[in-house]
Amino acid sequence: MQARWFRHLLNCYPPFIGAGIRVTYIAPDWRQVRVEMRLRWHNRNYVGTHFGGSLFAMTDPFLMLMALQNLGPRYLVWDKAAEIEFIAPGRSRVTTELALTEDDLALMRERTRNGEKYLPWFSVDVRGEDGGLVARVRRQLYVRRKREHNGAR
Repeated sequence: MQARWFRHLLNCYPPFIGAGIRVTYIAPDWRQVRVEMRLRWHNRNYVGTHFGGSLFAMTDPFLMLMALQNLGPRYLVWDKAAEIEFIAPGRSRVTTELALTEDDLALMRERTRNGEKYLPWFSVDVRGEDGGLVARVRRQLYVRRKREHNGAR
């Protein structure tokens, strides 16, 4: 599916709508994604800042989708683990940008060449309108080449 159409579909996804998450850009080669979340009455917590879970959700499931689109159908890619560190309260529109480089993809291909699994970690920053760091998310992918089946049982 073309990236721009997929972006429109994601922006209709009920959990993203409810949290106020909006995908603003997916690169045609699926190597860069930008996401934003404005602070609204329906997505602020008791103390008037962004919900931590919504900050976390801004980064999910993009790295997995980006890797799948770039590696192709011969690979299995799953989200394996994730963690978040809250740095400062999110009191304004927050944004994040996720990226996969050619080096990231080459390493995935190299490490899984003989059927091994590869578990890379990626760090993703969530920033406020002033550019200040609001949260740092670390996400781990599970990457493996699919096993070849020759039809024998």
